[in-house]
Amino acid sequence: MAGSIVSLLYNSPVIPAVRTPDDFKFALTQTTAPSIILLFGDINMLPDLLAQAKQYHKRLVLHLDLFEGVGKDKAGIQFLARLGVSAVITTKAQLAKIAREQGMIVVQRLFIMDSEAVRTGIHLLSNFKPDALEILPASVPGRVVQKLIRETGLPILAGGLIEGTEDVAEALQKGICAVSTNKRELWKLRF
Repeated sequence: MAGSIVSLLYNSPVIPAVRTPDDFKFALTQTTAPSIILLFGDINMLPDLLAQAKQYHKRLVLHLDLFEGVGKDKAGIQFLARLGVSAVITTKAQLAKIAREQGMIVVQRLFIMDSEAVRTGIHLLSNFKPDALEILPASVPGRVVQKLIRETGLPILAGGLIEGTEDVAEALQKGICAVSTNKRELWKLRF
C-alpha cells in the first residue's frame, strides 16, 4: 500500500501546502506535484477548488482541522466524500477513521512535542492504520522518526519549520519520505 500512496501523494521530496488562493493557483500551474495540501478554504469554495484540481490532474488533500463550514462529524465527512474529496489530513483520529470508511486516503497528523506524544501517537496508530503519518515539526530527531517507522510501518511525512533546502535534505536523511511546506521556492525541489 505504501508504494501506491507514494505515487498518489508525492513525486518529489516536497508536497505543496497552500494557505491562499494565489498559492493554490501557483501549485496547480507551476508544479508537477500530484497532490496539494489545502490549508485554507470553506465549503463554499470547495466545488471550484476541486474542479480546478481536476483540470490540472491534481489531488487535493483537505486539511480537515483548518477547513471551515463542514461539520467535524460523520455527516460532514460523508458530504465531503460525495463532493469528490478523496484525501484528508487531520489530527483527529475519529475523523480519520470516518474518512477511511468513506474510501478516502487518510494522513494522520501528529505533533511530536515530547516522549509522551510519541507514545500516545504509537498507541493511537495501533488501533487505526491511516495511509500515512505526518509529523510536526520536521525537525524531530532522527531516532524518533526511525521509532515511528518501526512501530507503525507507515510512510512518514513531515511538516513545520521547513525553511530551506537543507531542512528538506535533513528530513529525508532521517527517513522521512517527503515534507509539506508552504514555501513556494521549495515546491520544485528535486534530490
